[in-house]
Amino acid sequence: MESKIAVINSGSSSIKFKLFNVESKEVIVDILIEDIGNTIKNHHEGLENIALELKKVGIEFSSLDAIGHRVVHGGEFFSKSTLIDDEVIAKIKDLIPLAPLHNPANLDGILVSKQLAPNVKQVAVFDTSFHSTLNKEAFLYALPYEIYEKHKVRRYGFHGTSHSYVAKQTAKELNKDIAELNIITLHLGNGASACAIKNGKSIDTSMGFTPLEGLVMGTRSGDIDSAILLHLQRELGFSVDEVDKLLNKESGLKGICGENDLRRIIETDDELSKLAISMMVRRIQKYIGSYMVLLERVDAIVFTGGIGENSKYIRDMVLDNQIIKNIKSLVIKTNEELEIVNESLKVLGK
Repeated sequence: MESKIAVINSGSSSIKFKLFNVESKEVIVDILIEDIGNTIKNHHEGLENIALELKKVGIEFSSLDAIGHRVVHGGEFFSKSTLIDDEVIAKIKDLIPLAPLHNPANLDGILVSKQLAPNVKQVAVFDTSFHSTLNKEAFLYALPYEIYEKHKVRRYGFHGTSHSYVAKQTAKELNKDIAELNIITLHLGNGASACAIKNGKSIDTSMGFTPLEGLVMGTRSGDIDSAILLHLQRELGFSVDEVDKLLNKESGLKGICGENDLRRIIETDDELSKLAISMMVRRIQKYIGSYMVLLERVDAIVFTGGIGENSKYIRDMVLDNQIIKNIKSLVIKTNEELEIVNESLKVLGK
């Protein structure tokens, strides 16, 4: 009988569920539950609906061989994927202040899954764990050291599951041992991040304490002078919540040209649309340049994510540079769910 492992990505308003055949790594069932909090009352109801859908094809939720959960923030507790027990659940809960929009929903997915399938082994796979190899000069901010010691304010980095998967695929593509692989990976989508990978390990990444830092994104500003935040509050009367909304929901491409769908921005082709794209591309090139210095030798620049995989227009703009264009470039489709499957099986010793 075939073994089955589920991957659950439990977000604040949706649950993405994929069921894989362990042997073939093929997707057996793909379910998306949306509008949680409205049409669907909560995550418990959402996962019960998934269990009902599985039953229609003759699969009991409680009979799965394993479940892998995407968890956004592992903090300094989790440098690798781990089997979920009460202690792990408590630590994920402790990390909620570092990821208040993500970890509560991730935790709901875990808790409800354990209720519905109490005997099924479950694994937490963290977006941050791939970046746990950053050293202190890479992850610390130049703030008083005690702020890091007491409050763990530091660079964590995100999209780690994607960067990790793409690095492994690049090693195969180049027929190279991953332990000798030096690459720059660009996960470009509505959320976007760059990662410098040296000898197969993350040594720097553009996202920081939160996913706000770094590249110009769909609605996120990326890098800015932090004194701007003080100016917005002191001189313009912005509240903390208003600043948060401005930086995360109203900035980036949307802030410049009023639109965050890159396809529409390219089609619009007005001055502000051109400016938004130029700013985004310039920031990507700036990170590539800095990572080239850190890596000293770059085997490839790798594009992934919705924009990275599908927009030749943006890839060509990024590579249109006398130095960058001399480096090999690849496009590799990310598969974070499959990476979660592989990580879960590794934890379970399968």
